[in-house]
Amino acid sequence: VGADTDVPAGDIGVGAREIGYLYGQYKRLRNEFTGVLTGKNVKWGGSFIRPEATGYGAVYFLEEMCKDNNTVIRGKNVLLSGSGNVAQFACEKLLQLGAKVLTFSDSNGTIVDKDGFNEEKLDHLKYLKNEKRGR
Repeated sequence: VGADTDVPAGDIGVGAREIGYLYGQYKRLRNEFTGVLTGKNVKWGGSFIRPEATGYGAVYFLEEMCKDNNTVIRGKNVLLSGSGNVAQFACEKLLQLGAKVLTFSDSNGTIVDKDGFNEEKLDHLKYLKNEKRGR
């Protein structure tokens, strides 16, 4: 583990708390900490929008691909694969840019909403996934 070796990050079941434990031990053992763990608390050098970063980044990439093809995201139908952190924040950004998100999925199947997800439906999905820990 190290800035030029491997930079661990949170994933399923590993959030800022767990990264914080790793960060504390790495700092204690090595007496250094810059550029080693992604997902640290802001007061230890973490990003202000870490939870959103990957989902937003995927949409910003899509936006650039649309520009290269002389089109825009607004009005497009979008199918998202997944329903975790990345998909949730991708949906949030897609809605802000005027896209229509039609699907989410997980290991148990796919949800299709032909009318598209809106902020209220997304909030309910976040509640089910993040608080109820549902599938």
